[in-house]
Amino acid sequence: MTSRAAAQLRDLARLRRVRDRIDREYAQPLDVEALARGVNMSAGHLSRQFRLAYGESPYAYLMTRRIERAMALLRRGDLSVTEVCFAVGCGSLGTFSTRFTELVGVSPSTYRSQAQPRAAEIPSCVSKQVTRPIRIREASVGQPQLA
Repeated sequence: MTSRAAAQLRDLARLRRVRDRIDREYAQPLDVEALARGVNMSAGHLSRQFRLAYGESPYAYLMTRRIERAMALLRRGDLSVTEVCFAVGCGSLGTFSTRFTELVGVSPSTYRSQAQPRAAEIPSCVSKQVTRPIRIREASVGQPQLA
């Protein structure tokens, strides 16, 4: 194995650790610099390599995880949008609402009011898969619609 191939494998292992940390600690204050320090990479190198490996920046991946969790909390219906925002680690209600709307296609309050009646009808394991956020600009035209 060449030294270049070995370096690429080391980078992939570090990227996996970063992704796993984001998945585990999505509600904690995380930034690219802290994530990079945790795997002994520069923030710029981490961002470039993460985007190459996973198709999005570490920040975009983090926000997608936060929005996924927010969707589940909003479906439960026992928390306000503001409480959900802070529960998933967002520090700004405006940024949370904007990002939620970008990923889901409706505002958090609209999602909460529309999802509550249907949430009781769908098992949570199915609901998590079906309601996974997809960026509107990335959704394919021919994607199957669920009734």
